[in-house]
Amino acid sequence: MSDGWLILGMMAITFALRYSLFAWPNLKFPPLVRQGLHYVPTAVLTAIVVPGMLLPDGQHWALTLDNAYLLAGLAAIAIAATTRHLLATIGGGMLVFFGLRWLLGQLPL
Repeated sequence: MSDGWLILGMMAITFALRYSLFAWPNLKFPPLVRQGLHYVPTAVLTAIVVPGMLLPDGQHWALTLDNAYLLAGLAAIAIAATTRHLLATIGGGMLVFFGLRWLLGQLPL
């Protein structure tokens, strides 16, 4: 199968799935599906962030105290849980991350 057909097929499927919600705006999901959809953003964000925290080089587990990604991620989780403020979570997490990288001598300067 050529790459062009594969890309066109993926494009068609993606378009059909996204367009279907506009084509049938009165579509109602069952309550169980609506309840499950509330967990999608959390699951997607977790799937993106956690591997970066635990496998910063992409190959080896880094469950040590010199892993700035893990420590800053835990700090961001704590900030989010206490403040419930998105900007405070992002800013605080980045401050902790770059502060740890500077303290651990990991900044490429």
